[in-house]
Amino acid sequence: MDIVRSIQQFASQPIPHHLMTSLLKECRQPNDRIHNLIKKGILQQVRRGSYVAGPRITSPKPEPFLLANHILGPSYVSLESALSYYGLIPERVYEITSMTIKSKCKFSTSLGLFSYTRIALPYYSYGIRSMEVDKQHRFLIASPEKALFDKIITTPGVEFRSKTSVLSYIENDLRIDTDELKNLDLSIMKSWAPTLPKKKGSFFKLIETIQEY
Repeated sequence: MDIVRSIQQFASQPIPHHLMTSLLKECRQPNDRIHNLIKKGILQQVRRGSYVAGPRITSPKPEPFLLANHILGPSYVSLESALSYYGLIPERVYEITSMTIKSKCKFSTSLGLFSYTRIALPYYSYGIRSMEVDKQHRFLIASPEKALFDKIITTPGVEFRSKTSVLSYIENDLRIDTDELKNLDLSIMKSWAPTLPKKKGSFFKLIETIQEY
């Protein structure tokens, strides 16, 4: 099988460097060949060591959330991207936002903008869902509760001292329909409270407000 057909087989997923070198195992200088494939538009580099099928390959490209997981790992999609995915915020999101235990970073690629915000363990590991793209591929994304928590934790200046301040932030800053708050799992939100890296008082006020709404 020629290399174009080989790459086409993996067009629906991110292609790591080790997979490319495996596909080019008969080639004496695989890195040079990879460079030539990029120049010809057969392969596209997303970041160092990570590729997708290039513009000359007409097969569908990887799902953006799946790609986000692979560009930097470990990570999961969260913040505005997850809130929009669940229909909690009305805006369409053009930047794929994720959480990671690594340093904060951003990647501007031909396939979009991918940003990563650092959050500490053990809180990082809670509230992550695995969602199916197809039978072969899944991506990691925050649950609605975790995406909301992540947004509050990582937004400077957000502190809740009253129910009024909670509702103002939910309705005016995030533009979340307050009816959607009834669908959040308060018990699991409470279980994460001891692991929160900061703003514990604000989260108890958030949970109290949702509980009484």
